Amino acid sequence: MAYEHGIRITEREGGTRPVAGSATEVLGLVSVASDADVATFPLDTPVLLTDVRGALSKAGELGKLAAALEAIAAQTNPIIVVVRTTEGSGAGAEATTETNVLAGIDRLLAAESQLGYRPRILGAPGLDSQAVAERLASVAARLRGFTYTSCGAADTVAEAVTYRAEFSAREQMLIYPGTSKGAADAIARAMGLRAKIDRETGWHKTLSNVPIAGVTGLQFPISFDIMSSDNDAGVLNDAEVTTIVRQNGYRFWGNSTCSDDPLFRFESVVRTNQALQDEIAAGLAWAVDKPLGGGLLKDILETINGRFRSLRAQGRVIGAEAYFDASLNPAGDLAAGKVRIPYRYTACAPAESIGVLPEITDEYYATIGQGL
Repeated sequence: MAYEHGIRITEREGGTRPVAGSATEVLGLVSVASDADVATFPLDTPVLLTDVRGALSKAGELGKLAAALEAIAAQTNPIIVVVRTTEGSGAGAEATTETNVLAGIDRLLAAESQLGYRPRILGAPGLDSQAVAERLASVAARLRGFTYTSCGAADTVAEAVTYRAEFSAREQMLIYPGTSKGAADAIARAMGLRAKIDRETGWHKTLSNVPIAGVTGLQFPISFDIMSSDNDAGVLNDAEVTTIVRQNGYRFWGNSTCSDDPLFRFESVVRTNQALQDEIAAGLAWAVDKPLGGGLLKDILETINGRFRSLRAQGRVIGAEAYFDASLNPAGDLAAGKVRIPYRYTACAPAESIGVLPEITDEYYATIGQGL
């Protein structure tokens, strides 16, 4: 050993790392516009928009792109991944358009590798046939995102309820009716509002009961009473369809996804589950291929639980904990470099039903004369 005199500092590579939040407010929009600027919106290519209003002049006047961007911009100015595709013409135009839109949705899967952003709030306003709605839900699941789709050609509450039975994805919410500008406008505004809520409040807050900017009326009348579910809004919510009501302005009303698993009935639970997965995966990238020992396991657990404590303090989860389970980590697996860290959490359910219980009493007559 060489002679040393003084202070020597050796950096320790262990320890916990901060975990950054997940970027959940990036939109993925598939639309059509035959006269859009081809440099800004090249066909069948994901492009990144960071200034929605600045891009409106390039979106053209035909098709659905400009209207969708306008509705989104009325809520907030999010980052949007746009895929512009073409409408069919002549015989079989509708089928051709649908095929093109389906391909456009699939192109959202490659957006992160191309643009550096992963779309998480997906939609194809005015183009979401049943096949398109199903593809949006499928791609949303792969991206750990969420999609808002209309109730197709439904003209009545009963038809919307019937249509709801066609879906079972937890990454999807159905909305009925549209605004006075149609179903496409409602979907675009839902996408924009979702991004605004994520940015200003968080992914643990559902779309429901937040004012929608720019809505002046509904496509079809919807009866509503906040003190009763015996109305159109109640019937739709009971069928797990989100509606729009007039209550100090216009608001989306409903918290339910299309999930066939009751655990993921609420939009907030689905998105909490996704956000936790994203944050843990990104936050533990540093630990991959490190020497596997007790010190590393301790640092992994503390990294995850440190983030959980922060989310709990922010009110984004009720509680959460990562822990080591020896039964999931036999010696053979650890020797093979495989470690499993389970965690449990309680997401914030929306206060969907608040009961107030009145009681008539004469006890306050006892103080009627006081202070006279």
